[in-house]
Amino acid sequence: MDKQAVRETVWDAFEERGEARFPFPPHDRIPNFAGADAACDRLTDTDAWASASTLKCNPDAPQLPVRRAALRDGKTVYVAQPRLRDADPFLRIDPADLVDVGSVDSESADVDADGPTVDDATTVSGISTHGTPVAPEDVPHVDLVVAGSVGVTTDGARIGKGEGYSDLEWGVLSELGAVDREAQSASGSEGQSPSGNRASPGDSRAKPDDGATTVATTVHELSVLDGPESPIADPAELPAPDAHDVPLDLVVTPERTIRTETPYARPEGIDWDALDDDKLAAIPVLAERAPGRK
Repeated sequence: MDKQAVRETVWDAFEERGEARFPFPPHDRIPNFAGADAACDRLTDTDAWASASTLKCNPDAPQLPVRRAALRDGKTVYVAQPRLRDADPFLRIDPADLVDVGSVDSESADVDADGPTVDDATTVSGISTHGTPVAPEDVPHVDLVVAGSVGVTTDGARIGKGEGYSDLEWGVLSELGAVDREAQSASGSEGQSPSGNRASPGDSRAKPDDGATTVATTVHELSVLDGPESPIADPAELPAPDAHDVPLDLVVTPERTIRTETPYARPEGIDWDALDDDKLAAIPVLAERAPGRK
């Protein structure tokens, strides 16, 4: 079973079981789902959330509650521009610039009373309108990455919608040191630990400081491919992650929080051999950094 077959099975299940939410159809996108708000609430109860001051979040509909919760908690949010098409490929949303956040904790008059609100700045169109474009070099250390997912496993494997931009964003930030190449120590308890993983959690993994970047996702139980509501008949047939896939530390559904203790290594940067000339030409931030092209 390849990744595209997994995607099609999950998308079909969302539609057939009535768990998809706008935008429709759920196919060819990160599917929005019933309970996205509840999954966000669970994420905000984790230590990873509490300790984070800077997030990178995907712009898709099911993570809209995450973006809004982060800004209301005073966290700065970075979102990648669509297809990384701009030379400044990340958009920064600073809570201090928002009327209903920035004015609460500040006595200054710097916040425009007619400026954007959290709700304004966190929709897909609002991010582009109100976000500040920044170069990768200007992105600070990211404490928490929240990725959208089509399918995940309890040991941290993730399947996106198939375009690969999330992994490229990680690669760019990883090469600059804005995200950590080793995962956070699993010594604390964030919730349920996985069972029946396809690989044993890495007892030999390096244990860096607990300030390392955490990678999380919020999903419906339908997207947990080795879970009780999975539409995949035999999880043993699931494809193994590719070397450029970024594994998950936390999988959060409306019903549970899973600390994956993932055995999968994080990519150490950009897999240049996997990028053809057309891809490089379409993404300025890659074209200017590609080996031999400077």
